Amino acid sequence: MTMTDAHTDLTARTQTFSWEDPMIGAAAARSLSGLEYLQRILNKEIPVPPIMELIGFRFVTVEQGLVAFEFEPAEPHYNPIGTVHGGIISTLLDSAMGCCIHTMLPAGVGYSTLEIKVNFVRPVSVKTGTLRCEAKVIHTGSKAATSEGRLVDRDGKLYAHGTTTCIILN
Repeated sequence: MTMTDAHTDLTARTQTFSWEDPMIGAAAARSLSGLEYLQRILNKEIPVPPIMELIGFRFVTVEQGLVAFEFEPAEPHYNPIGTVHGGIISTLLDSAMGCCIHTMLPAGVGYSTLEIKVNFVRPVSVKTGTLRCEAKVIHTGSKAATSEGRLVDRDGKLYAHGTTTCIILN
């Protein structure tokens, strides 16, 4: 038996996930303000975007200019050195920071990330426990908006933080 065979036999794991048609939410987004749209997702009136099911994060707060997710780190999020991959953390921050900007937009107005900056403060692992990704708007203009986000544990310990600039699409 080779090292690869032994490794595969002892550690193989499987993960599956399900999601609903993402176009249901996309259609609803066009006729609702950003705040109404995200509140309906929070209240399970509109399906969550598939990325939330894939990574495993959920809305816990949706207010005008403020959004928070909760996230449970898991092994499928790990990078080769045994911690949650920075791309997962960046996705959480990008999602929260973009969504808090979305809460400021009227029906029919969209946005897209132009730039994101993330600072990783400490490693995240399964042992870290549930994390909260909070984001708030810094500025919303007619052509661009900015926000900031923080990834913290239940005690408020900081794991990562970031800022974003989004283009407003009228």
